[in-house]
Amino acid sequence: MAVVTINSDVERFLAQPKKLYIGGEWVAASSGATFEIENPANKQVFAHCATAVEADIDAAVQAARDAFNGEWSTVQPAQRSILMNRLAALMEADSDNLAQILTLDNGKTLLHAKGEIAAALAILRYFAGWPSKIEGSTLPVSPRSGAPMFAYTRKEAVGVCALIVPWNFPLSMCLWKLAPALATGCTSVLKPSETTPLAALRLAELFDQAGFPKGVFNVVTGFGDRAGAPLAAHNDVDKIAFTGSTQVGKMIGQAALGNMKKVSLELGGKSPNIIMPDADIVRAAQGAADGIFYNQGQVCTAASRLYVHDSVLDQTLEQLAKHGSGYVVGNGLDSDTTIGPLVSAAQHGIVSNYIAKAVQEGAELICGGQAPAGMDHGHYMQPTVFLDKAEQTCIAREEIFGPVVTVMSWSDTDELIHRANNSDFGLAAGVWTNNLQNAHRIAAQLKAGSVYVNCWNVVDPAAPFGGYKQSGWGREMGKNVIDAYTETKSVFVDLS
Repeated sequence: MAVVTINSDVERFLAQPKKLYIGGEWVAASSGATFEIENPANKQVFAHCATAVEADIDAAVQAARDAFNGEWSTVQPAQRSILMNRLAALMEADSDNLAQILTLDNGKTLLHAKGEIAAALAILRYFAGWPSKIEGSTLPVSPRSGAPMFAYTRKEAVGVCALIVPWNFPLSMCLWKLAPALATGCTSVLKPSETTPLAALRLAELFDQAGFPKGVFNVVTGFGDRAGAPLAAHNDVDKIAFTGSTQVGKMIGQAALGNMKKVSLELGGKSPNIIMPDADIVRAAQGAADGIFYNQGQVCTAASRLYVHDSVLDQTLEQLAKHGSGYVVGNGLDSDTTIGPLVSAAQHGIVSNYIAKAVQEGAELICGGQAPAGMDHGHYMQPTVFLDKAEQTCIAREEIFGPVVTVMSWSDTDELIHRANNSDFGLAAGVWTNNLQNAHRIAAQLKAGSVYVNCWNVVDPAAPFGGYKQSGWGREMGKNVIDAYTETKSVFVDLS
């Protein structure tokens, strides 16, 4: 066991009062109130953050509006790219500190924290190339008057964006939204999860060093009802980008109706993962384990429904139990750890209740199902595998957001596709097969925004990400996301 020593820069960061970042200044919450931040590895409070309320939201939105109407609007596209790349360089130089902050705040392993930072950098650098490529077009119009007419379109920044992000990937989820906002010339108010706000505050420090105009990026920490709700409903916010639960996403959508602001929602999932009889079972079982146990299963695309053909069910269960039992559960700062704690006591309770209910409903526990012995000092949970051939339990239908996979058997392909699609969600799906025809045929039939063939959780800044059904509205990343942060204006010029 080798627990990493916390860097002195991180210790200094943690020792500083955690204020709100509004208009390029660090300010206390108007109420003066703060809330506790707990390390999920040991349940100890190690920081306090300012509790933003409606007055603070008003101030942050006004700062963003002033920047949008003022200095930021005069910054040329090439300069936006320079500033974004400068921010990326600062983040990369600070990556060891950011990784430790993510692990302390969220519980994930340092390896996974560094992977999250790498993903955030890739997104930022991808969108740093976009400012000079956002363009309109000329239009071959045919006016009824017959007069000569020159028509063209302009792509213009939508304005002030509210970015509300979850606790499972506190940094990369922020950059999924902030990067296209910066590229298009928008300004932003970020509300991180109250469970994991520290990475966003560290990012604000780096943003300040990068030299952006004041007010382009603002961070307000606090709770959903006191900070998130007034931000979503604010009449001077032009767009909301939200990642979180479907329940809250529906509330966000309702709040946006007040001024008909643009909305992007990336919500829940209950992703089916299919193993065909011709698959490489060793590889498929490893992929299935990675697909559900990565980040403690706290992933919107977690492969929590595993459909295995009858002919390879026993072999797959054996391999899956082997992988599940092989993870080292522990403190994310320990170099030997391969799966850290769940993010909070509340999340640990949710996962524990689902496991208990699954047992009551008749699911067969293959491995895991409880905290490792002697580890009640943190929010730990073993990787858990259930067998539910009849697909009758709650864990086969409902999103758990923990390291719990339900294995179900199948024999008929048409019935399989129906079962896989029989969900309120449609964020991700996958199939493991050595038959190319099966791969493309099933990929076309699965109702999900991302389909993985012989892989899982592949994400790239150039590829759009989002879901069908109640998994959300719109897409993030890729070139099409530019439309979500811009308005298209048609201009007609009479040349007669």
